[in-house]
Amino acid sequence: MSLNRSEKQVVVSDVAAQVARSQSLALAEYRGLTVEHLDVLRRQARDKGVYLHVLKNSLARRAVAGSPFECAAKNMVGPLIYGFSQDPVAAAKIMADFAKSNEMLVIKAGAYAGKALDASGVKALAAIPTKEVLLAQLLGLMQSPVSRLARVLDALAEKRQDAASPQAVPAG
Repeated sequence: MSLNRSEKQVVVSDVAAQVARSQSLALAEYRGLTVEHLDVLRRQARDKGVYLHVLKNSLARRAVAGSPFECAAKNMVGPLIYGFSQDPVAAAKIMADFAKSNEMLVIKAGAYAGKALDASGVKALAAIPTKEVLLAQLLGLMQSPVSRLARVLDALAEKRQDAASPQAVPAG
């Protein structure tokens, strides 16, 4: 079933609005996936805040025209599922994780920061920890010297306290 002109304009404007809010794009070929597999993928994407949609490639090219994702337009061929995310790694991570357990989903390309990514680039982007994990690691790194200093000072205080307390003399 094809869309009429006004329906196509609605799709393009919806996708363009999503593009404006997104930092990354991941494209994957979904040929051979069942509806159940796509539903699982969509559910995982929704949980992570990823806009995941099967789009007609010509409409997707119109939606990304003039955006940082325009560089990926040449890769928009074949049956593709598009993943846009505000988190720079979320779309790539969702697709890469799903592709590990289902060989029918084949990562094709992507875009990040105005640069086109090939399949290996999308997989490399997916390997980067999420923002929350990176912040937790940074916080742990920042707390580490302070906690070590506190332990050293505590050990010194205990040592001084032990030295100042009178030793018990054995009865003999």
